[in-house]
Amino acid sequence: MTWDALDIVLMLGKIVVLFAVILTLAAYMVLAERRILGWIQDRIGPNRVGPFGLLQPLADVIKMLTKEDMIPKAADRFLFSVAPAMAAIPAILTFAIIPVGAPEVLFGRQVHLQIADLDVGVLVFLALSSIAVYGVALGGWASNSKYALLGSIRGLSQLISYELSMGLSLVPVVMLAKSLRLSEIVDAQAQMPFIVYQPLAFAIFLVSILAECRRIPFDLPEAEGELVAGFHTEYSGMRFGLFFVGEYINIISLSALASLFFLGGWRGPLLPPILWFFIKVALFAFVFIWVRGTLPRLRYDQLMHLGWKFLTPLALLNILATGWWLALR
Repeated sequence: MTWDALDIVLMLGKIVVLFAVILTLAAYMVLAERRILGWIQDRIGPNRVGPFGLLQPLADVIKMLTKEDMIPKAADRFLFSVAPAMAAIPAILTFAIIPVGAPEVLFGRQVHLQIADLDVGVLVFLALSSIAVYGVALGGWASNSKYALLGSIRGLSQLISYELSMGLSLVPVVMLAKSLRLSEIVDAQAQMPFIVYQPLAFAIFLVSILAECRRIPFDLPEAEGELVAGFHTEYSGMRFGLFFVGEYINIISLSALASLFFLGGWRGPLLPPILWFFIKVALFAFVFIWVRGTLPRLRYDQLMHLGWKFLTPLALLNILATGWWLALR
């Protein structure tokens, strides 16, 4: 494949638009979460900065940038500095493989609405989600704090446990689509979304991505009441902000992938495909916030038992049942 100037310009344009969209979405998802949690808890929420509080994300960024950036005296300065980036960058890179709509014709060329349409898109997603755990582990270890270390150990064991069930829940999806390419998985749902054929895989995937994001009821690595703030106890300023942004970008990327794997991605009647895609992503993002405002935190032993004794065996049984069904069909 040879690239000319127009191809390079189109690729750079897609990268710039992607960055702008995901950073804006992450900023306003923080605001949406605070407003929805306020509604759930019967209080107002932030509404003072700008009309309807819409400039609150900008105020938060200014606060992060102007806060004193402290590094503990006994910390490993290099690892302490790079750990937040290691948590945020894999979440951003995941967006490169996510298609947000069907290919469009632009300047006489067919343009894919994603950065890279890879043959092994599902495997790349699983690999990137595995890398993100290093940011949590190294951030806690490099802080030289018992709270941060305990939080990072919890985060490490939790993410390893739930990545297994998350990966296994996607095997039936790949078996039905007969492809690891994300765009082809969406095309395979042209007649019916996979959530109809695979409700159990969807439920396992949904619980696993809640744990993957370390959100309530699976926020044991942070657990303010026990570990202050867990692995990022010693962080402040924009380093803490990077952990924060990485978490919300991760929520958006996992919401997008859930819509691709089980809800048919951008497919839907009447509305433009890209609008359908954003509606489905917003639906999953709302579920993340709703669960946080509704459920209590699990105990650590309950969290591990749920992953190893229920989700993983159920995911394996679902793979066997799907294979049996495909063989008989």
